[in-house]
Amino acid sequence: MRRMRKSGRFVFWRRAVVLPAAVGALLAPCVQPALAAGAPAKEPSIAVPYRAAELWRQGVTGEGTTVAVLVSFGDPGIEKFMAEYDKTYDLPPADIRRIEPVGKVPSCTDPGVNAENCRAWESETRIDVAMIHSLAPGARIVVAATPVDETQGETGMPEMMRALDHITERGLADVVSMSFGSPEENFRDPRSIPHYGKSFDRAARAGITLVAASGDHGPTGPLRDAPDRTHSHRVVAWPASDPRVTAVGGVQLHVDPEGHRTAPDTLWPKSGAGHSVWFARPAWQRGAGGADLVPGRSVPDIAMQGASGTSQSAPLFAGVLALAVQLHGGRLGNVNPALYRLGPLGEAAGITDVTQGGNDYGGVRGFTARSGFDTASGWGTVDLPTFTRALATTVR
Repeated sequence: MRRMRKSGRFVFWRRAVVLPAAVGALLAPCVQPALAAGAPAKEPSIAVPYRAAELWRQGVTGEGTTVAVLVSFGDPGIEKFMAEYDKTYDLPPADIRRIEPVGKVPSCTDPGVNAENCRAWESETRIDVAMIHSLAPGARIVVAATPVDETQGETGMPEMMRALDHITERGLADVVSMSFGSPEENFRDPRSIPHYGKSFDRAARAGITLVAASGDHGPTGPLRDAPDRTHSHRVVAWPASDPRVTAVGGVQLHVDPEGHRTAPDTLWPKSGAGHSVWFARPAWQRGAGGADLVPGRSVPDIAMQGASGTSQSAPLFAGVLALAVQLHGGRLGNVNPALYRLGPLGEAAGITDVTQGGNDYGGVRGFTARSGFDTASGWGTVDLPTFTRALATTVR
């Protein structure tokens, strides 16, 4: 999710990223964060530990589906970047469409544009597109860029929601991935979140599935006016906290040099988690969590690789959803009710429990992963081939 300024760099909801020229330097830590010494020169794709090829061999590549990413500024070089990425990881060419639904996007060198912020969004765009394409190489990816930098609270958020409405009204996507957010308490106008949520209602009526990163500050988040500091108590970020959105937390993969898992995934220690003060626990979430049961909506719902932050996790799950849309033969809508029906089935439904790790952060006590549903990791992570088929047949 989005960032704060610190030490001359921009800290996304994932860890700080400085945009280098080389593909491997930017994305290798995201794709394979735990390769052993002496790893092969060509690192395997993130698709390897998720066993996506098992579906690809059956023609399930996301063909005929579209995933949109909402970003500020976007990246005018995304096609060139992805051509190099695809060559590196032996993927088919990415089908990318760039749109500017709420006004012309400025260049990072235009007067009045914070160039460092703008370059940081380019990095965000590249990670979003690369992660979706890595799991669903047949899906079209729409990059919806806005001309206003989304930061904390209301700033830039109206433009994001207008871009979402544009996508909804024109039927441009089946799934929308959002790697941005702000703690609920950072919205000073109490009407803001309900107002922005109307865009989610419209997307839901159109059958669009919404996913968002849960955050990169454990149980807390950046202060609105001092984003290099965090709240001294537990908070959760919106839009991840919205029940109409599937909140995706982060886990760490443990793999060998070929990309195969060597141990169960563990919680990424900065993965955002907690309970909403805006939204009551939805009906489909009641009964999940045992001793963690509290009135507020629990975040996250599920988790994916996030060693580079939950800005990696959300688009990865969006790629999973593209595969499920193809198998289902149409849009899935809000998948949360189906996800919470599948959760108790565990491995039979492709739900892999995450039972190790905690997310204390900034002096705020976090949550601990344990058996079954928990606040730290939701239901856990996914066994991609099994989960995709189970979700496709469970959505009503």
